[in-house]
Amino acid sequence: MKHDIEKEAEARRKQDLVHEVQEDFASRREMRRHLERGWELNMNFVSGNQYCDLSPSGEIEEEDPAFYWQSRRCFNHIAPTVDTRLARLAKVRPALTVRPFSDQESDVKTARLASNILRSVKSRLDFDKIVSRATLWSETCGTAFYKIVWNFDDGNVIGTDAEGHSLKEGDVNVVALSPFEIYPDSLSAESMSEVKSIIHAKAIPVSEIKDKFGVELAGRRVDEFSLAPYSSAGGWKRPADGNFRPAAENCEIVIERYSRPDGAHPDGRLEIVAGDVLLFEGPLPYKNGDRGERALPFVRQTCIGLAGAFFGTSVVDRMIPLQRAYNAVRNRKHEFLNRLSMGVIAVEEGSVDEEELAADGLYPGKVLVYRQGSPMPGFLDCGKLPAEFEQEEERIANEFILVSGMSEISRNSANPTHVTSATGLQLLIDQDTNRMRMSVESVERAIKETGKQILHLYKQFAASKRLLRMTGTGGDTELCYFNASDISADDVTFDTAYDRTPEQAKEDLLQLLSLGLLKNADGTLSDDTRNRVLDALGYGSFENARDISRLHISKAEWENARLAREDVDADEYDDHALHITEHLRYLLSGGENDAATKARIMRHLEAHRRKGV
Repeated sequence: MKHDIEKEAEARRKQDLVHEVQEDFASRREMRRHLERGWELNMNFVSGNQYCDLSPSGEIEEEDPAFYWQSRRCFNHIAPTVDTRLARLAKVRPALTVRPFSDQESDVKTARLASNILRSVKSRLDFDKIVSRATLWSETCGTAFYKIVWNFDDGNVIGTDAEGHSLKEGDVNVVALSPFEIYPDSLSAESMSEVKSIIHAKAIPVSEIKDKFGVELAGRRVDEFSLAPYSSAGGWKRPADGNFRPAAENCEIVIERYSRPDGAHPDGRLEIVAGDVLLFEGPLPYKNGDRGERALPFVRQTCIGLAGAFFGTSVVDRMIPLQRAYNAVRNRKHEFLNRLSMGVIAVEEGSVDEEELAADGLYPGKVLVYRQGSPMPGFLDCGKLPAEFEQEEERIANEFILVSGMSEISRNSANPTHVTSATGLQLLIDQDTNRMRMSVESVERAIKETGKQILHLYKQFAASKRLLRMTGTGGDTELCYFNASDISADDVTFDTAYDRTPEQAKEDLLQLLSLGLLKNADGTLSDDTRNRVLDALGYGSFENARDISRLHISKAEWENARLAREDVDADEYDDHALHITEHLRYLLSGGENDAATKARIMRHLEAHRRKGV
């Protein structure tokens, strides 16, 4: 009896929690409904559907023409501007390398391992594509998000369970999210750190929900933008192409509410609800904070930040009034030109066959028969095209440059200033780049924070030994085993320097050679420097173009690793001078772990000196 009472109380508690989460989601959705309609309006203008606007009720409606004959063509200047900005921001791809916290050998190894982990994740996830998708959302709607999670169903197979199912080691997954999916508890928070809780809501097929949570739901048709039960009356139609607002079939809204740690819940809270069912309840799953505390697994990226607002704004918002004015001027101009070319015919009533004249007009060679005694039909004088049309069109085009920050030299590959010097052209391009600095910095910060959270998740979940193919010293490829204890996500410094293109690297190298900065004190290039230059220029495998100094250095580095465990003798064929230099570099960088290792290295150095005499 007592057990049944406790079971009923627990069921009521869960049901109350489901209702509380659903009411919280509905309140947040209503709180930012006007923002969603603004994002949808931006998307329509970018795609070319530019004769719609927000109604007094806050919904998007199609604008009707004042007269049936009015021209309503779109002369889209927003789309090429967004394309140009996206092309510029596509170059914002920091390398996400990790700098050592100090010169100690352990810190150098940790930084090298962390850099290679990030490089491996970047390649495996096609991270550049994820950043491009998020940047497209931020440039269109003003804000985008990254969600960094640990996928236990990813990675290499490490065994099987009792039922014969494969067990995998798990791996990091990064997803770009649109602003339609994120609901903060406060719209006035200016950063992610000021948000106490976030709801991530998305329409997911019921089959996927069953596979993940083992709960079978009925499913329904859901509006993918507003995440409400779909109704054709609630969405607007585009008469031009007949498209509706996007809807997901046989889905259910999955609501994930993430709450930061507080006094009642020191590890935070995560509740997942779908279709009046509580799918999950527990603490925040990831220790992804700066000091290893549990935090929200989201990173925000904005186009242009706003004071006192969580969601940023976009250049599309600023360009919409100009686009409306530009479309109006161009269409009225074309209507006037049509009057000039086709004419407006004046006839006396009953003097001609009006229906025939309206259908055929006055085409060349037409025999016009009109009633005797009536005035001859003729064209009205429409005057000339006013100069104000050209002036207004040019003025609006110049305002596009002012508002968007993209000059003609960037957007149209044109040079209206007639600057011919390379330095002058570069200054014009740099001016456009500087005007995009806020967007560039937001992308950099988002990528940097994403890299930090990736390392924190590996620190938390990479318990067993994991195999990583990484780049060794000198560019060699090597395999490395690591686990969570080898990663220090708190004692590293991220360096978001950019990966240079091969052309830029070669140009810089040739510049260094011309300045003589790569020469020795005696004014010559050492063999090792010459080989590195040839490698960088793409001639590393040239016949007789490189010696074996690189192989000697690699052998010395391999000996350093063995000397940490056992004595190693020096070979007669070693280049003893190169070996001694590498072993001393290892010692001076703090490579000796204990007195025994240091003693073995000293004995090895003495063997090199003895055999090198």
